[in-house]
Amino acid sequence: MFSRVILAVVSVAALAGTAACGSQETADPTSSQAAATSAAEPSAASAALTITDPWIKTTKKGMTAAFGTLVNNSGKAVTVVSGSSPLSPKVELHEVVESKGKMVMQPKKGGFVIPANGSHVLKPGGDHIMLMGVTEEVKPGAEVSFTLVLDGGGTFAFTAMGKDFAGAKENYQPGMDMSGSDG
Repeated sequence: MFSRVILAVVSVAALAGTAACGSQETADPTSSQAAATSAAEPSAASAALTITDPWIKTTKKGMTAAFGTLVNNSGKAVTVVSGSSPLSPKVELHEVVESKGKMVMQPKKGGFVIPANGSHVLKPGGDHIMLMGVTEEVKPGAEVSFTLVLDGGGTFAFTAMGKDFAGAKENYQPGMDMSGSDG
């Protein structure tokens, strides 16, 4: 089933890119064809991006988060500006910051910047990919697909494995402090 979800995501992205390019009016039909072809191919930024140890915290419903280490194997910084997953209708890039003496979560303005030839860690209590309105239970070992959108329009797809994690008792509720009380 997972491979069908990835295939569907890739197919929809390719069709959307081709449809968008096909709607552009141009005097030179060969340049339109070149634009359509390049839209279906991965960008240099997405080809340079990888992730190590991707995992998602198990949950029965509601909210959860995904983690791992984003690795940029190129000579230019790569910025992740948004994300999506078939598991959730709303995915946000979050950070944990101190506010009024408490650690609170909030959307990360500007996204995740992965430096040239560097990495960016997504971890509990730090930057993470937040899923809200999770549509089905995430059990240990479940495979959950994600697509990250990069600055400039490229995408990067990966699969995260469901993992139980008690950790620091994170409460993935926006506007909540990390102890679970209102922030």
